[in-house]
Amino acid sequence: MLSARIRIAARFVAVAALAALTAGCFQPMYAERTLDGSPGLREKLLGVEVPPVDKPNASREARVGVEVRNALAFKLYGTATGMPPTHRLVLRFFTSRSSLMIDPTTALPTSENYGIDAQFNLVEIASNKSVMTGTTFSRVSYDMPGSYQRFARQRALRDAEDRAAQEIADNIQTRLASFFSSGT
Repeated sequence: MLSARIRIAARFVAVAALAALTAGCFQPMYAERTLDGSPGLREKLLGVEVPPVDKPNASREARVGVEVRNALAFKLYGTATGMPPTHRLVLRFFTSRSSLMIDPTTALPTSENYGIDAQFNLVEIASNKSVMTGTTFSRVSYDMPGSYQRFARQRALRDAEDRAAQEIADNIQTRLASFFSSGT
């Protein structure tokens, strides 16, 4: 009985010692400063300028472009302002809609998919050189209630556009964080 307790205590001490040895090796990704004193990830993300997306005014895609840009700007900056930009993020995207289910009596869709395929290019402002490019996509489904509820159909589509825009912004913000923290 005593030797079992000693073995458990020895294992606990070994685990605690290992945890203490590795505790100084890790650093939070969004820390204010890095271990070598260079700017942290948060400050690097503050230096990314997100210009407006080039889409025709008053179009449905222009509204989606504003949603993507606003969501991305909030994820990168939060409420911070005043940081001079070091990089520019150029966005291009294409949208799509496809019917998943069709009501056999009215021949109107009852469920659809809304998709955004986005391309982005991170350009260093000082050299005007592209430092990272990538693509991402989002597919969200939505139900359209009733064949005579036009407002509900339009609202369902708009909600799907907003959800897809948020997902695109999440994906791009994650890729930018990866680039700035590891250089890839």
